[in-house]
Amino acid sequence: MIFWDIFVAFFLPGVLGYGGGPASISLVENEVVRNYGWMSVQEFGEVLAFANSLPGPIATKMAGYVGYELGGVLGSFIGIFATVAPSLILMIVLGGILLKYKKSKRVHRLTVFVQPVIAVLLGVIAWNFWTEAYVSIGLLQTAIIILISFYLIEIKQVHPAFVIGGAMLYGGFFL
Repeated sequence: MIFWDIFVAFFLPGVLGYGGGPASISLVENEVVRNYGWMSVQEFGEVLAFANSLPGPIATKMAGYVGYELGGVLGSFIGIFATVAPSLILMIVLGGILLKYKKSKRVHRLTVFVQPVIAVLLGVIAWNFWTEAYVSIGLLQTAIIILISFYLIEIKQVHPAFVIGGAMLYGGFFL
């Protein structure tokens, strides 16, 4: 029964937590602390802090940890699967529908009309990153990092992961 409870505890926030992992933290807390009583608020806060210190999506890290604590490796697997299952199911269903109607003019128009919205969203994110960097480290440092990154990625064809790692090292040593 514990495995079913783990599944439900992480599946529901996955369905209802619109906005991804950070948006579903309160839903996970409700299930783990209030509904099932598996942890105290203090313990949940410690798990949240630990999960935030590791790379990757917060919801899956929390599901893996709580699932492991309750049901070992199988519990961890079930918790992680329950967290990603809603997105997985929707991707399969919606992807199947799009694939079925890929030659439809309406579907083509839909994707054409969505592209500018995505471009605007990416532009807003880029602008927010720019302003945060400008305020935090100054114009000169921001410009240096942008120019070197552009050169390495676009001209030298260096993989972006290496550029990000290099920028992190630069920031760690010089900023």
